[in-house]
Amino acid sequence: MKHKILEAYETIAYNYDNLIDHKPHNAYYDRPSTLALLGEVKDKDVLDAACGPGKYAEILLAQGARVTGFDLSPTMVQLAQKRNPEKGTFFIQDLSEPFIPIKTASFDKIVCALAMGYIENWDNTIQEFCRVLRPKGELVISTQHPFFDYQYYTSDQYFALENVSCVWNGFGKPIEMHTYRRPLQEYIIPIVNNGFYIDQLTEPKPVEAFKILDAKHYEELNDFPSFMGIKAIKR
Repeated sequence: MKHKILEAYETIAYNYDNLIDHKPHNAYYDRPSTLALLGEVKDKDVLDAACGPGKYAEILLAQGARVTGFDLSPTMVQLAQKRNPEKGTFFIQDLSEPFIPIKTASFDKIVCALAMGYIENWDNTIQEFCRVLRPKGELVISTQHPFFDYQYYTSDQYFALENVSCVWNGFGKPIEMHTYRRPLQEYIIPIVNNGFYIDQLTEPKPVEAFKILDAKHYEELNDFPSFMGIKAIKR
């Protein structure tokens, strides 16, 4: 599973980087909501977990944050470094493995955008998020909405953890992308059982710029959410 995910992202990395500034689901749906949950970052130490090509890092650095980012994909890490020359620190790291290079209590905030769906066992990752955050530090996760996934993958076992896949057509040639589908409680329980309380849970709607580029999905996302945002505070 992990190999398939890595191979897919290595394949689409350059197209992903070229499109990320204005691709509707990222630029005008995920990012506005996630950044709003993250709040003020000036003079804060922020970890961009699963940073991709460094777009979130670029925004946060411009807002005065000190940013460290990591990703499983070596090409994505290179693109993040290229996008943010001489700014931030970026390295290769598996989100599901211990963050050995990162010291305990190093960050004020963590953002993990659209990546937790690739993780089978959330407990280990959430424990590491808790370890590297300072007291009362903030964790912001954006992820697929469990109700959307249940419908999209036509599951008949809502409470199961399922390995699912679909074909992405928006980043060049079609690519099969694997992920995990899980019930709502399996988003919440690993967070509250591993050192956090949930401060906010959001079901975002797209901003107006989305409509200009993709009117069909703009209307759909105003009727039913595809993503969900969670802000958690370290206890």
